[in-house]
Amino acid sequence: MAKHVAVLMGGWSSERPVSLNSGKQCADALETAGYRVTRVDVGRDVAEVLAKLKPDVAFNALHGPYGEDGCIQGVLEVLAIPYTHSGVLASSLAMNKPLAKDVMKAAGIPVAQSVLVNRFEAAKAHVMPPPYVIKPPNEGSSFGVLIVREDATHPPQQLYADDWPYGDIVMAEKFVAGRELTVGVRGDEAFDIIEVVTDNRFYDYDAKYAPGGSKHILPAQISSIVYQNVRMLAVKAHKALGCRGISRADFRYDDRPGGSGELICLEVNTQPGMTTTSLVPDMAAYAGISFPDLVKWMVEDASCNR
Repeated sequence: MAKHVAVLMGGWSSERPVSLNSGKQCADALETAGYRVTRVDVGRDVAEVLAKLKPDVAFNALHGPYGEDGCIQGVLEVLAIPYTHSGVLASSLAMNKPLAKDVMKAAGIPVAQSVLVNRFEAAKAHVMPPPYVIKPPNEGSSFGVLIVREDATHPPQQLYADDWPYGDIVMAEKFVAGRELTVGVRGDEAFDIIEVVTDNRFYDYDAKYAPGGSKHILPAQISSIVYQNVRMLAVKAHKALGCRGISRADFRYDDRPGGSGELICLEVNTQPGMTTTSLVPDMAAYAGISFPDLVKWMVEDASCNR
């Protein structure tokens, strides 16, 4: 009898639309691969819904808070339903950018200098010399990210807004110019590297998800030494944070003429997007792995105690 897979999607974070898109693509592919699939638009009653459904596996296609930060993983552990991607601790840790950076730095992975500050303090005066980036500590898909340019006379005034939805603590991080590199890790093995090229100011929400928002250069055109180093660091970060299944590490590499030559890891994403414009499915296809085979591997890799 075909394995019953509940595909968890939607949720109530800022990334709900992306999750619904990822979930649909994954559910369709799992049906193609021969699984019995139930699509679950996750609400606050998810434990009750799953207890009734009793799936063999939960495929986690949620993004952002509650789906990517250890919360849903904890529910699945309590219900003893095997699930995809990383477990409670790794999910929670990777989602907390400052803590994840501390762990990566301790493991010898280069990260950008950063500081945690109150948003009102960050709005009042530069908290580090420009250029720098301001980002919420616990969001994905570039939500709430503000770039402070070298010639900026004052910090972003959006930080004063009454309707700022990302909490009062923000992270200011040194801006590293150059190439945007990203690499997926499946199990303990890195895929090939994509360089993301976009006309947008940076790889923001539209660049990630709008058709034509960015161009994926695969394999990235960088020296073979740097190429192998980035792949090695991605696996190292995956292991240091305790990730399971599939993750994706994002890097900046400044190889501009007269540039700093810096290579830094920005973050590790434990729930990479699985939409038609997403990066990991592109990497898998380049490695000869079809989308249905990719999601099938994830289902067969699912477990508790991750």
